[in-house]
Amino acid sequence: MAEKKRAILIVLDSMGVGELPDAANYGDEGADTFGHIARTMGDRFTTPHLSALGLGNITGLDQGSGRFAVAEPAGAFGKLAERSIGKDTITGHWEIAGLETLTPFKTYPDGFPPAFIQALEEKIGVEVIGNYPASGTVIIEELGPEHEATGKPIVYTSSDSVFQIAANTAVIPLERLYEICEAARELLVGEWACGRVIARPYIINSEGKRERTSDRRDYAVTPPEETLLNKVQKAGQEVFAVGKISDIFNGSGVTESVHTTSNMDGVDQTLVAMEKVEEGFIFTNLVDFDSKYGHRRDPEGYGKAIMEFDARLPELTGAMRPGDILLLTADHGNDPTAPGFDHTREYIPLVVYGQPVRAGVEIPVRDTFADIGATIAAYLGVENPPIGTSFLKEIEK
Repeated sequence: MAEKKRAILIVLDSMGVGELPDAANYGDEGADTFGHIARTMGDRFTTPHLSALGLGNITGLDQGSGRFAVAEPAGAFGKLAERSIGKDTITGHWEIAGLETLTPFKTYPDGFPPAFIQALEEKIGVEVIGNYPASGTVIIEELGPEHEATGKPIVYTSSDSVFQIAANTAVIPLERLYEICEAARELLVGEWACGRVIARPYIINSEGKRERTSDRRDYAVTPPEETLLNKVQKAGQEVFAVGKISDIFNGSGVTESVHTTSNMDGVDQTLVAMEKVEEGFIFTNLVDFDSKYGHRRDPEGYGKAIMEFDARLPELTGAMRPGDILLLTADHGNDPTAPGFDHTREYIPLVVYGQPVRAGVEIPVRDTFADIGATIAAYLGVENPPIGTSFLKEIEK
């Protein structure tokens, strides 16, 4: 009987490895998420297990310092450029899975149109407050008192195509917040098109501070074509989504999913999936890098989060079976030393490890994230996604 194969893809959300050639077009010239974290933290920042697999051998990592390189990497390694227009979560994940976004998702730098806000208020039966671009942690401090006094949900956006709704769960219960998000999702089409609606619940903690909870929920649009997930599912194999993956693909092509409360819970749930899934694709997103540290411009916190993941990496590699390949990558950058609070247009790293993978192979720079999806499709023996070229032959024993 042929050995069952599994691909485990973990997205270290926003861990870019240097500006793309077109970064200046996005206002991101000089961006380098990993490199600037490394330089901010200095010798306190170490990644022994990621480095052992080959992360530090990626050309140009940390501006080519060589600080994280090893003599004999255990995996294959490289970096990929984004072909799609944009630098948001959906665009990055969809491209990894084989879709190119030619028209960027619509953004709302001046807030959402009054006609939409009026339609939403009529649909949910209550007025909203806010409706401007903001950091989520800042706006709940600015508008939290009014929201808590009136019961009006807080709505805001960013440079991404997102409509975010924040609420104190003691004022608007979680299920009601989700209902409001679903109502917004139904309206945000056509002339009001928007990539994601995000529920942003918060509490007032024991110290009297407003604190966002892990009950975030994303409501995305459905991909316009079949992605890698659909191809694997149609082949009769499992697609297990960990974290916000199912939300990003609106459940399309997912056979089982689990939401997570943190990066470490994401690792735990990935390990659970590795026990359950017999054949197919495990797709994990670890969002804390982006949401807790990148957007909040916290290089120290970001660096510590990378080191926390690095410390858990031996558990993941130790749980691998002979027919497994593990791929570590990102979906965009979010340089915590850059101005503003938004994603940055960067290369994403790639490390591939497993018994089927030749150690020490440098994968030439790829011109689309989609080559990841194409390689997974080739490894699992399923139909290729709409775009992407497999590099499986370059890394397979």
